[in-house]
Amino acid sequence: MVHQYKAFLMWLFPLFFFAYQFILRLWPGLMMQPLMAQFSIDAGSFGLLAASYYYGYAGMQIPIAILLQRYGARTIISTFAVLCGLAMLLFSSTNNFYLALFSRFLIGAGSAVGFLGVSQVVSEWFKKEHYANMIGLSFTFGLLGAVYGGKPLSLLLSHYDSHFIALALSLFSIFIAFAVVLVLRKPSDLENNQANSLKIANLKSLLSSKSIWLLAIANLLMVGALEGFADVWGVSYLMQAYSFNKADAALLCSFIYIGMLFGGPLLALLAKRVGNFKVLGGCGLGLALMFSLLLSNCLGNWLTLCTLFFTIGLLCCYQVIVFAAGSRLVNPALLGITVAFLNCINMLGGSFFHTLIGKLMDGFWTGTVDGQGLKIYSLATFQYALSLIPVCAVLGALGIYCLQRKTAQKELQANMLVKNGYQT
Repeated sequence: MVHQYKAFLMWLFPLFFFAYQFILRLWPGLMMQPLMAQFSIDAGSFGLLAASYYYGYAGMQIPIAILLQRYGARTIISTFAVLCGLAMLLFSSTNNFYLALFSRFLIGAGSAVGFLGVSQVVSEWFKKEHYANMIGLSFTFGLLGAVYGGKPLSLLLSHYDSHFIALALSLFSIFIAFAVVLVLRKPSDLENNQANSLKIANLKSLLSSKSIWLLAIANLLMVGALEGFADVWGVSYLMQAYSFNKADAALLCSFIYIGMLFGGPLLALLAKRVGNFKVLGGCGLGLALMFSLLLSNCLGNWLTLCTLFFTIGLLCCYQVIVFAAGSRLVNPALLGITVAFLNCINMLGGSFFHTLIGKLMDGFWTGTVDGQGLKIYSLATFQYALSLIPVCAVLGALGIYCLQRKTAQKELQANMLVKNGYQT
C-alpha cells in the first residue's frame, strides 16, 4: 500500500509538467493580435512564430527518449522544465522577432519531455498490466491543462497584464523543476531493462519502411484540426466568423480537448471491431466534413458549435490508433523507436499547418490595414486559408486507404506462401 501511494506521488510531478506545457503550447493562439502588434508582423510571420514551437517539440522526441533512458526522468524532466521557464521568460520580454522565434523553439524542445517523462515514470513505478490505464489517465489530466489554457487563461489575460501572466508561468515551470529534483526518485528494485531501449541503429531500419512513412505522412496531413486550428488559429477565426469575445471563442476551442478525453477509449473499442485502418480513414473523412460545416459559417447556434467541436475532439483521437497501426507494421524490436518517430512527424504537422496557413492568409489578404499599419484579415481570408485543413484531411484518409490496400496485399501474399509451403 505504501509503495502504491509513493508511485502515485512520483507520477504526480511529471504529470503537472505535462499538463502545464499545454498552456505554453496554446499561448500564441490567445495572443495573436498583441503578438502581431508587438513584433510588427503579418500572418505569415505569425504562422512561423507558432510553427517554431513544433520544430523544437518534434526535433527533440527521439533525443529526449534516449536521454531519459540514459540519465533518468528526474534529471531530464527538471532540466527541460527549467529550460521551458527561462524560454517563456525570454519570449515574453523581448521585442526582437528572431529572439521570439528562438525562445518558442526552446519552449517546444523543453515541452517534448512532458509525455515522454510521464511515460518513463509510469513504466518505472507501475506494473506492466497497469501501464495502459495509467497512460490513459495521464492523457486525461494532461488535456485538462489544454482546457485551462482556453477560457480560464483568456479571462486572466483580460484582467492582468500578459507579461505578469507569462512571468507567473515561467516561475511555475521552475517550481515544478525543483519539486521534481526534491521528490522524484527511481524505485529501489528497478531493473535495468535493455531489451526495449531505443537504439539509433534501429532508426535506419525503420526509415527504410515505406509503410511507416505513408502512415506518418497521413497522420501529419490529418493533424490540422488539432495542431493547426485548436492550438492557434481557432480563437481568431471564431471571433471573426461568429463575433464571439476571446474568452468564449477559447471556451469553444476547449471542447475539442474535452472531446479528446473520451475519444481514445471509444476509437480503440471501434478499432477492435472494424480494424485500425477503417477507423483512421473514417476519422480523416469525418474531420473534413466537420471543418467544411464550420467554415461554411452556417452554424450560429452555440450548442451546435459545442457539439461540433466535441465531435472534432473525438475524431482527433485517431492518433491513438496511429500508434496501434504502426506497431503492427514493424518488428517488435523497433516498437520504441517507431512510436517516437510517429510522434515526431505528427508534431511536425503543427509546423506545416501554421506556416502554410499564415502564408495563405497573406496571399488572400484584401489590402486593408488598421491605424497602426497592421494587416486586417477578412472572414473570407480566414476561410480560404483554413480550407487547407479539410483538404489535407481527405488526402490523409486517401493515404490510409492506400496503406490498407498495400498491407492487405502483403498479408495475402504471405498467406499464399504459407499455404504453398504446406502443399509442397
